[in-house]
Amino acid sequence: MTAVLGIKKSPPRWWQTNVLSWYQYHGRHDLPWQHPKTPYRVWLAEIMLQQTQVKTVIPYYQRFLNTFPTLDALAQAPLDDVLNLWSGLGYYARARNLHRSAQIIATEYAGDFPLNAETLQNLPGIGQSTAHAILAQSDNQALAILDGNVKRVLCRFHGIAEWPEQSHIKKQLWTLAEHYMPTQQASEYTQAMMDLGATLCTRSKPDCTACPLHKKCLAFQRNAPEQYPGKKPSKKKPTRQRHFAILMHAKQLLMYQRPMQGIWGGLWSVPEFESQADLEHWLSTHCGTQYQVTQRVKALKHEFTHFTLKYTGTYCTLAKKRSLPDEYQWLSHAQVFKKGLAKPIQHLLEQAVEM
Repeated sequence: MTAVLGIKKSPPRWWQTNVLSWYQYHGRHDLPWQHPKTPYRVWLAEIMLQQTQVKTVIPYYQRFLNTFPTLDALAQAPLDDVLNLWSGLGYYARARNLHRSAQIIATEYAGDFPLNAETLQNLPGIGQSTAHAILAQSDNQALAILDGNVKRVLCRFHGIAEWPEQSHIKKQLWTLAEHYMPTQQASEYTQAMMDLGATLCTRSKPDCTACPLHKKCLAFQRNAPEQYPGKKPSKKKPTRQRHFAILMHAKQLLMYQRPMQGIWGGLWSVPEFESQADLEHWLSTHCGTQYQVTQRVKALKHEFTHFTLKYTGTYCTLAKKRSLPDEYQWLSHAQVFKKGLAKPIQHLLEQAVEM
């Protein structure tokens, strides 16, 4: 064994043999993006799988691929159509980056998906691990990956108790990932490592005895796998309050498209305010006496990575259309649900449709 930054590495052949043998009999071989493993299909899957579990991704992936079966179809699609299919999956910057990358590939690379890691990393939304995963799986290139699953496997095996997102720890993990990466069977090995973390070496209640690496795993030997890796230093999430106005007139809803930057960038929403008083002042200013409040929804909650959103909904009917700020549009129910909608807004609007 050799040491890297104070950590002993196991022989790569032992590691690779055990991982690949386990994958042959126990890994996932029937995921939608595996048949066929084209760069476009794998790229789409890898972007969707960022911070999202496979079981959640699969139905979105299948609908997305049915609508945009090729990179060219995605590049030519309106962003609204892309965001609509992404609605509910979260982290909407992924969808915007996916769409923009498709356009760049279509125009700058004549529609041919780049099979070079450095080129891929210059595209929006593709980091080193994602680029490597795409090329390892679709082109069998021997490039190591370091997603959340692989980080957890490596940290537990080597007893790394620190938070893996720290720069010095991440550097150490990349060294280990590259050490174990085989020169052949890159596609199978890459999927095997992701499967190990997703099905056995899970965050809670890992199935250690079924793991092909457990005999040399330090976390297993210490009988404390769930203590590895270390967690991000705790920081209380702030809470934001928002109040939404759902304004209806003649079976139409008042909507606007949010700026491309910031929360829910590019998605469609309803008038939004920081307080109920602000909402009522806006209604009074723009609708006069022509509106009637029909329902109020209190204290709903939506969790983001960095904050908690608490929001309410005020449902109003407008007897007569008034002059409203230019960014707003009246859309039919059918038009609204063809747009990209954040989950809380979709929930509020579904109630409006039922009214």
